[in-house]
Amino acid sequence: MPCLDMQNGRVVKGVRFVDIKDAGDPVACAKAYCAAGADELAMLDITATVENRATMLDVVKRVAAAATIPFTVGGGIKDVASARAVIAAGANKVSTSSAAFRNPNVIAEMIRELGADKVTVAIDVDRNPSLPSGYEVFIDGGRTATGADALEWAKRIAGYGVRCILPTSKATDGARTGFDLPLIRKIASATEAEVVASGGAGTLEHFREAAEAGATVLLAASVFHFGLISIPDLKAYLRRCGLAVGPSSQS
Repeated sequence: MPCLDMQNGRVVKGVRFVDIKDAGDPVACAKAYCAAGADELAMLDITATVENRATMLDVVKRVAAAATIPFTVGGGIKDVASARAVIAAGANKVSTSSAAFRNPNVIAEMIRELGADKVTVAIDVDRNPSLPSGYEVFIDGGRTATGADALEWAKRIAGYGVRCILPTSKATDGARTGFDLPLIRKIASATEAEVVASGGAGTLEHFREAAEAGATVLLAASVFHFGLISIPDLKAYLRRCGLAVGPSSQS
């Protein structure tokens, strides 16, 4: 699942949520990833929440028109109305994070109105050894510490009927040193939701490690955007490791 982090209508990528660099046009990226055999796309408007605005629906519409695979949109989705608008613009799923934390009832409302298969809840975390799980929830694009234990929040999310949880660790995001495997293991073992591995892929082995830790969706950005790993090569590697993956392009 390639992730298109969006800022000012462009795909960007940072390291540990800062040092943002341009990575291209979202429509061109979407077309390329569809052609390469990606199974899904994620598109995240990384400044919508802190700028107190809605997701850029025109960008969603353009990507939807170009994409041939399901895609999830997040950023600025704070209630059922904004989620509906994103779905109407062509997204297959929505992802909510800060709004869900501030008002957990939003999660139940979105599931009731849109269906559980259309709602992903993302959790940005950083390591905090003073908390029981060792991880703290952050909101506002990773800018604001909450003091909340990330594993307890994940359990609460799952309790609302969420089928997909997307945790991203600030400790590993964009560093290409590997996914935060203990975080994946904790959430995968404590909930029945699908866990999306996010933040830190740098090698083929990192994807295998995340799958073995319990992730069922493997998300990455910079290694795909900057040509360090190709999706066909990654899928072939994972198959050689005995892991089930989606079909490759032209197959």
